Amino acid sequence: MNNKLFDSKRIAEGYKERPFLHKYVIDALQRDMNGKHFHNGLDVGCGAGLSSKALKLICDKVSGTDISEEMVLVAREMCPEEEYTFFVSKAETIPNPEQLYDIVTAAGVVQWVEVGTFLDNLRSIISKDGIAFIYDFWISDKMKENAQYTDWYYQEYLKNFPKPPRNEHIWTDEIVSPYGFEMQRQNILQLEYKFNKETFIKFMMLQSNVSIKIEGEGQNEKEIKTWFEDSLRNIFDSQEKVLFFDGYSWLLKRKFT
Repeated sequence: MNNKLFDSKRIAEGYKERPFLHKYVIDALQRDMNGKHFHNGLDVGCGAGLSSKALKLICDKVSGTDISEEMVLVAREMCPEEEYTFFVSKAETIPNPEQLYDIVTAAGVVQWVEVGTFLDNLRSIISKDGIAFIYDFWISDKMKENAQYTDWYYQEYLKNFPKPPRNEHIWTDEIVSPYGFEMQRQNILQLEYKFNKETFIKFMMLQSNVSIKIEGEGQNEKEIKTWFEDSLRNIFDSQEKVLFFDGYSWLLKRKFT
């Protein structure tokens, strides 16, 4: 899929209100690295800046880049100019910085990139002792204590909004080693987040399978939102519901030869 599809003001503005689950993933990274703090970091595929804010928790200076000009505009709005720098770039062609990065994060990015070109470029911008931290998380088919949601997920949601093709290969040391990296750690993530019906629909309206229908195929946004409201009527009541997110994180260290 052409990831320029996400260069949409609707999506960029919506990303500002997405769950800030990045923080929990970055907190886990810092625990794994015994509280290590970084100086100069880059967030690849920064979106509206949530992942950049998470990186800033463990890094003094943060730059963020995204292929979408709309996303970069929103990220600049969300993050103070004196603490962050944002620029537009494809993940595979990030220019060499004046000072190499000692940490590069990429959240929800690598399924859309050309892996070899991305890793080649990544090695050229990371410092001698630098790391790359690649992670992603996504809404799962499970709601706490509600099996009806699972049925809705498969029988209604995915039938109306099929997942777009993407590169979902799990990286191994054999894949990253030829590009000058070693895979140091791979974790499976499960995160929880509470939604009410309104916030859940807002979130789902930004999913890639839904965005293809709106931005790619020109379907009516209001009609799709109404479909969600109607199809979820028996799943959400007045109480918030706990949804599970699945995900992963990969820690890569740059090899120095």
